[in-house]
Amino acid sequence: MSQGFETRAIHAGQEPDPTTGAVVPPIYQVSTYKQDGVGGLRGGYEYSRSGNPTRTALEECLAAIEGGSRGLAFASGLAAEDTLLRTILRPGDHAVIPDDAYGGTYRLFSRVQQPWGIEHTSAALSDVSAVAAAIRPGKTKVVWVETPTNPLLNIADIAALADVAHAAGALLVVDNTFASPYLQQPLALGADVVVHSTTKYLGGHSDVVGGALVVADADLAEQLAYHQNAMGAVAGPFDSWLVLRGIKTLGVRLERHCDNAEKVVALLQSHPSVSTVLYPGLPEHPGHDIAARQMSRFGGMVSFRVVGGVQAALDVCSRTKLFTLGESLGGVESLIEHPGRMTHASVAGSPLEVPDDLVRLSVGIETCADLLADLAAALS
Repeated sequence: MSQGFETRAIHAGQEPDPTTGAVVPPIYQVSTYKQDGVGGLRGGYEYSRSGNPTRTALEECLAAIEGGSRGLAFASGLAAEDTLLRTILRPGDHAVIPDDAYGGTYRLFSRVQQPWGIEHTSAALSDVSAVAAAIRPGKTKVVWVETPTNPLLNIADIAALADVAHAAGALLVVDNTFASPYLQQPLALGADVVVHSTTKYLGGHSDVVGGALVVADADLAEQLAYHQNAMGAVAGPFDSWLVLRGIKTLGVRLERHCDNAEKVVALLQSHPSVSTVLYPGLPEHPGHDIAARQMSRFGGMVSFRVVGGVQAALDVCSRTKLFTLGESLGGVESLIEHPGRMTHASVAGSPLEVPDDLVRLSVGIETCADLLADLAAALS
């Protein structure tokens, strides 16, 4: 019988230690392993870049909660993305990316991949026909999806885009960081690869930087594992242990994140200082119906535009007390930021530039009445 999400999150890859019975996987803070004769490896471990038992536990758990054949853990989300792109793309290949992609992803394509001959086209991923039009037959090898997107919270139809990508012989890659595997299962909807910044909801406590890939196809998994070892940007044992610890409570945390976000959205909608609220849970959101179909709930990320323009937005960011001004997202504490000058400064002046009156919230799990009072005071 298939086990539930929370059961997999707590137990997958995490059997009690056979030596001591410890119920939490040990932190194997080790670089190398004694061999029983030349080439006689215990459990296949020889050097911790190539494999580490704590990282193995995390990778098995990631595969289980995303429904993939294999998970791979990296030193950061961008390290995971870079390894993936250098595995599946060659000079002359082409990718389609979101027209409101995460700034770091856009920088990776435009400043790192492009000089090596990898071309890309930005398209509105909420418009399936626009994605199809952006594909270059015979050249497009990847359609890269964020849903919800960062920071505009647009929604892409994963199943429809999988059909478009596969018809063109391309892989569909989904950055599932904002939704997390608790709220959305891209592989079940037809995606080939799922990308995570495990720094965010999977870690959940703003105390670790990491990334992950989860894949459906075993052959692709082997290629990625080879490049993971050859390129070396692997998750360390302590970082792996921290992410594993975070995953255990992912389900209960996400429920609280979603509860609080819905109440924050209601406040923002009624406040005269707010011109627009961006949240896929709103019936008027253009992607609401698709989000309702492919997500179990709508997440803890909320963006809004402020009456009065950029200075008013900056003022709101400077006035909050509980919402900490900072980059990143997905931790237990609430964060506020100005994307145009912070997380998305790298796309300023590009087609992916975000509105300068936009504020992004990562709604945490604090007492919601306190969060609402903090936001109301900052907006007033």
